[in-house]
Amino acid sequence: MAGRWITSSLCALALLAPASIGAASAAEAEAEGGRTALRVMTRNLYLGADLAPVLAATSPQGLVAAVTAVWANVQATDFPERAEALADEIAESDPHLVGVQEAVLWRSQTPAGPGSATHVEYDFLQILLDELSARGKHYAAVASVTVGSDFEAPRSTPGGLQDIRLTDRDVLLARTDLPAHKFSVANAQSARFQSHLPVCRPVLGCPPNAPLRIERGWVAADATLGGRTARVVTTHLEPAAPAVQEAQADELIAGPLNTTLPTVLLGDLNSAAGGVGATPGTDTQSHNRLLAAGFTDAWTATRPRDPGFTCCQAPDLRNATSTLTQRIDYVLFRGKVKALTAHRVGHALADRTPSGLWPSDHAGVRSVLRLR
Repeated sequence: MAGRWITSSLCALALLAPASIGAASAAEAEAEGGRTALRVMTRNLYLGADLAPVLAATSPQGLVAAVTAVWANVQATDFPERAEALADEIAESDPHLVGVQEAVLWRSQTPAGPGSATHVEYDFLQILLDELSARGKHYAAVASVTVGSDFEAPRSTPGGLQDIRLTDRDVLLARTDLPAHKFSVANAQSARFQSHLPVCRPVLGCPPNAPLRIERGWVAADATLGGRTARVVTTHLEPAAPAVQEAQADELIAGPLNTTLPTVLLGDLNSAAGGVGATPGTDTQSHNRLLAAGFTDAWTATRPRDPGFTCCQAPDLRNATSTLTQRIDYVLFRGKVKALTAHRVGHALADRTPSGLWPSDHAGVRSVLRLR
């Protein structure tokens, strides 16, 4: 059991970021784009805790203590409450497509023992879809990919050990309430990258006896709006190993992004734009390689003097002021596409939940794109 759990994201802290969702300018941009104004968003939901202590455990007892602390943080960061704020963001932005990262599924098994945990504690994807439905917004998962692998380990409870299981997913959401002749999606596909991060820790095990690996992937679909079609891809690249991350970016370029269609990439690339605000590990070439492959950054195309930081808030999400200091979440595009607007969501103090939680440890990015 102890060898089935790993971290799926790393984040840094720091600085105050300016607010403003820019609803009026978004409406103006959509009017300019007319029936070909494609609204998109990328949103990392935050799995609810920093999993680094699990990797750092050096004994079975230490592993149990780490999992116990992590699970307490997952409960304290209260995704059902955060999902209300996230759903408000999506409802206000009204995107056709949302690239979602860390749409995790937390499950448990009591008592701990053989087999895999199946009791659902939190299904982030379903909780978010339910909140959207409650707001009269209709979305469905076009496709998803299980990433970061599927890991399980025990925590301590007053009644004994309980297994906690984490399944991480990237998902592409699409609106389902528009007539097919106005908006539709087809050719949904998903895959894991060949490039992955092997893991070797004394408590978790090492290959070949315990071949643990952190895997990442992508989801794509072809979206048709106003008679014009674009390939839309979402991904979450590896944060902990720059060489692996850059190889995954190359796989994207050679794989789902290798199309003659206008193309949009949504995601958390874990690669700081131009190295600005980069913490060790985020000053990678993934973002630059995508730009070199012909992509344009919607943020810099529309807001060149705004740093637009998107990462990261404190692991407990209760920091009193925003600590976003790097930009690693993107809307990129290539081909017959023009960026009309780009805005952040979930970055302002007013975006926090009633109990004071940030909606996520990341800010999201929404953009209006005209398919030319």
